[in-house]
Amino acid sequence: MKKHVVCVHTAMALVEPLTRIFQELIPEVTVNHIADSSLIKEVIASNEVTPAVRRRLLSYYNGAADAGADVVFNTCSSVGDVADYGNMYARIPVFRIDQPMAAEAVQNYRRIGVISTLPTTLKPTCRLLLNEAEKAGREVELTEGLADGAFAAGQSGDGETHDRLIAEAAQRIAEQVDMFVLAQGSMARMEQRLSELTGKPVLSSPVLGVKGLRKFLGL
Repeated sequence: MKKHVVCVHTAMALVEPLTRIFQELIPEVTVNHIADSSLIKEVIASNEVTPAVRRRLLSYYNGAADAGADVVFNTCSSVGDVADYGNMYARIPVFRIDQPMAAEAVQNYRRIGVISTLPTTLKPTCRLLLNEAEKAGREVELTEGLADGAFAAGQSGDGETHDRLIAEAAQRIAEQVDMFVLAQGSMARMEQRLSELTGKPVLSSPVLGVKGLRKFLGL
């Protein structure tokens, strides 16, 4: 039987890119999306994942199960901790888009720069990296690089400012790290540019996440 994946988003930015990536890498699965932009707005306003956001996400995970999904693909790193919780308590597995990226980063590098456009994404991503390092028996050193203002610029359609602020954040910490991870999937378009600017490897989550999900599904 054809596998069914439901992607749960807290913003719209990754709906179309992930639809294309799934078509390219796992065309044999059925993919649907649940996107609720009010979630990330509440996280940003509260500077944390609120109980209400947690409840709504868990309802979406179980709603995906009601729709016949085999797995939830959680696409927002700001709510990664909720995805981990959901993976234990939802009726179907919840797969984090950023887990394969984190696993690859800690396996190959010690000094990792974590670039984010939102402060609420830095801590969950750092926790994920440290957890993956512990599982792999590796020691890592994390350096945070916040591209303050980049998320708002991107939301307003100012892609040039969004990209410039990300580049500046990476360049500020480049000498302290061996490589970069991009904490949000929406930053993936900067992967090659940052590598060229800094001379360091850069990993982003969308393609690695879908490849990891393909392996998880045994396809």
